[in-house]
Amino acid sequence: MPVRQLDSRFESADTDVLLVEDLYREFGVPLLRHVRKATGNDLQWAEDVVQETLVRAWRNAGRLQREPGLLWAWLLTVARRIVIDGRRRRGTRPQEVEPADANAVPVPDGADRALEAMIVAEALRELSPEHREVIEQTYLRDRTINEAAEILGIPPGTVKSRLYYGIRALRKVLKERGVAS
Repeated sequence: MPVRQLDSRFESADTDVLLVEDLYREFGVPLLRHVRKATGNDLQWAEDVVQETLVRAWRNAGRLQREPGLLWAWLLTVARRIVIDGRRRRGTRPQEVEPADANAVPVPDGADRALEAMIVAEALRELSPEHREVIEQTYLRDRTINEAAEILGIPPGTVKSRLYYGIRALRKVLKERGVAS
């Protein structure tokens, strides 16, 4: 249905409303289809853009060219600008998120840490006694190389060497179990 050619002598609020109704009837569906593509298929946003485009057409009814091709071009231009403005606004404002449900917030209970300790303890049992002793003294008892060497009765260089190879062996065992990468 072509847009009514309204005589400028009769233009008023009623005729402006008639124009917008005609625009919506004739261009609403194709405009919505076009705008959905521009909004990334966001139906709600696209409907808002079409509505705002038609509101602007209503505000500018007195200045619009009534030829269908020109009206379509004007509607596309206005809709495109509204989408661009919307993208800019979304880019400058932080995205709103729903507040977390207090009952859904995870509370650490130490179970993960206990499980990790059990896995590492099992893996340590697979190491040689020499490697296990050095790792226990340095990592688990938080001793320096020299302190561990004194307690174990071996030179500090030997502690360093056993620690290096012990850690490599521990990583290998954990990797085989799918725990470490």
